[in-house]
Amino acid sequence: MFFGPSEFDADEMGYAMSRLEIEAEFCDAGGKDFCGVGSSSGSQRSSEHLPDLDHEISQVTKLRSSPHQRFSREVPGRHQLPVSTVRMLAGRESNFSGRGRFSAADCCHMLSRYLPVKGPWLVDQMDSRAYVSQFSTDGSLFIAGFQASHIRIYNVEKGWKVQKDILAKSLRWTVTDTSLSPDQRNLVYASMSPIVHIVDVGSGTTESHANVTEIHDGLDFSSDEDGGYSFGIFSVKFSTDGRELVAGSSDDSIYVYDLEANRVSLRTVAHTSDVNTVCFADESGNLILSGSDDNLCKVWDRRCFIGRDKPAGVLVGHLEGVTFIDSRGDGRYFISNGKDQTIKLWDIRKMSSGVPARHEVLRNYEWDYRWMDYPTEARDLKHPSDQSVSTYKGHSVLRTLIRCYFSPAHSTGQKYIYTGSNDSSVYIYDLVSGDKVAVLKHHSSPVRDCNWHPHYPTLISSSWDGDLVRWEFPGSGEAPIMSKKRVRRRHFYY
Repeated sequence: MFFGPSEFDADEMGYAMSRLEIEAEFCDAGGKDFCGVGSSSGSQRSSEHLPDLDHEISQVTKLRSSPHQRFSREVPGRHQLPVSTVRMLAGRESNFSGRGRFSAADCCHMLSRYLPVKGPWLVDQMDSRAYVSQFSTDGSLFIAGFQASHIRIYNVEKGWKVQKDILAKSLRWTVTDTSLSPDQRNLVYASMSPIVHIVDVGSGTTESHANVTEIHDGLDFSSDEDGGYSFGIFSVKFSTDGRELVAGSSDDSIYVYDLEANRVSLRTVAHTSDVNTVCFADESGNLILSGSDDNLCKVWDRRCFIGRDKPAGVLVGHLEGVTFIDSRGDGRYFISNGKDQTIKLWDIRKMSSGVPARHEVLRNYEWDYRWMDYPTEARDLKHPSDQSVSTYKGHSVLRTLIRCYFSPAHSTGQKYIYTGSNDSSVYIYDLVSGDKVAVLKHHSSPVRDCNWHPHYPTLISSSWDGDLVRWEFPGSGEAPIMSKKRVRRRHFYY
């Protein structure tokens, strides 16, 4: 269903937002009352900012996922509760909004109430740990990467049939990341190697064995300056125009690879430790976000490099390494998962020009997140110079680089954030209130990655137990009984 722009003047908001003109269809004039999903009575408050997030993004999120004010007025004194779908349908027929139809915010308000919590349905089961998973931009394809060299592409619209089974080339340790090009024609995959391989997704063959049934071209990110040091790549992403790749590596650097020129166009020694995650902040491709084991998030502006290896800004707040970053896509807000067992929400405008002299908090304990539990005495620590907007707790970031995301803009107005967890679950938090609105339990090993369909209430969780399972909110019917049969798995430790 397509929703055209609404008649809305961003100046009426009383503050300037770079994306409000584009997102005008989400905002109704005067529609500022928040009618959130509303957690169950047993939900737990986990944000450090109570009762509600006191920030611009709180207001924008409410505007993008709240119904028209006139719907709320029908229930005086109960504006904090969701407006029923029946009442909204009746209001649309009575033309409460004056438009004769639902706005995008009205649709998000209804759709965001139906969380993908029913199930799970088994999509696939492999004798290998699942490390990465992602939907394509339009949701028609789903990609999953496993430790034992396999990358599978599933056709979502054809009953989750395996469209392409890729056997990775020269894999070191595991598939650390994958990225699908915007036109969905090419897939790149990385491992603990300076070579990123690219595969033609659109070719007719289903079995794609590197250089046997298909050519997997190698993109070499190394240079003569490396002195023979063989580094690994933790994170790789296509730019929105599909012409470049950005990558974060174990040699503390960020790389930009020009696909047309077939060479590295930029290398920056970005951090003082492994760069675990990189992404573009918006569609322009000018802003790059990075997170590292040095506990810092950094912003890089390719239009105005002040000097070699100098970022546009630094954001301080995590007490331990950053495992993943996801951008809201507006060039302002992003979230990060940290080994301090928190997700943090950031506003780029709060960044510092440089790294503070003492950004590391002194601690009287030693631990390694790969095999130790997080120390009890560290759970209540807070960085004295924390620049984050809000902090979310409850999940567990241990053993591996667990990922977190904003929920889809189309169906939820990005009012939730969600993450995998070492305790074998998926956690969904309300962005504004910090409430833990859902915990999905099925797996028997850490859930390293999970992904929400861009348009439907469907979420896929991928775990080290080798299972890919689908969570939905179906209109009717019960989830089928999961198979009790388990395959024997060999476990490896890094």
